[in-house]
Amino acid sequence: MSKGPGLFSDIGKKAKDLLTKDYISDQKLSISTYSDTGVALTSTTVKKGGLSTGDVAAQYKYKNTLIDVKVDTGSNILTTLTLTDIVPSTKTIASMKFPDYSSGKLEAQYFHHHATVTTAVALKQSPAVDLSITLGTPTFSLGAEAGYETATGKLTKYTAGISVRKPDSCAAIILGDKGDTIKASYIHHLDALKRTAAVGEITRRFSTNENTFTVGGSYAVDNLTILKLKLNNHGNLGALLQHEVIPKSLLTISSEFDTKALDKTPRFGVALALKP
Repeated sequence: MSKGPGLFSDIGKKAKDLLTKDYISDQKLSISTYSDTGVALTSTTVKKGGLSTGDVAAQYKYKNTLIDVKVDTGSNILTTLTLTDIVPSTKTIASMKFPDYSSGKLEAQYFHHHATVTTAVALKQSPAVDLSITLGTPTFSLGAEAGYETATGKLTKYTAGISVRKPDSCAAIILGDKGDTIKASYIHHLDALKRTAAVGEITRRFSTNENTFTVGGSYAVDNLTILKLKLNNHGNLGALLQHEVIPKSLLTISSEFDTKALDKTPRFGVALALKP
């Protein structure tokens, strides 16, 4: 395990990723290349319904500096600059999306053995400010985050969470949506490589008295293939098959459908990521 409690966004992330990551409902193709100068280029095309979009991303890393630039078919340019250890145990992230100059954002992260603090400020006249703090150790952490809108003087969000981690499992409880929802999750890895796992998650929304319970898991069919499944109490079933066609290149096929309305057309998605 890494030193320190990690970011607040890490609380419950492993369970969430197993239940949501790579599940898609469109067609996606991405091709990556790497130059001798250390520049990584990734071209991505996505087809959703009858609409196709795409982008080209470039990434360059030099010592403690990482530069990301992405240009999409809507003529938007997203630039992100990440600086590590300008001050020891810190990371600074600056981002800007052109031509929307009000989208600028500056984030600072500080990592300590027993605490992590992050601050994000929007670069505009009346900025929104986000602050999070996590206390604990690599095995136990508790934290909170809040968002403040300077233009209105109101809190836009506040969330609290607690996490207990072991080498082969992780449990988390998150109180979010300004106290309107509580989510508890547990993930247990069944092999040393953490490719086979079982997960359970329950969410309670107090304003509507609605409960959502989801179970899922992943199974390593072999060294190149992973099968994932998930099902919730509303009858939504999802399945995913991911296969490494060549080293580092993944083919992902996923589907989701409502078991209580089998007459509805299931959603299918296919993604192919080619890397050298």
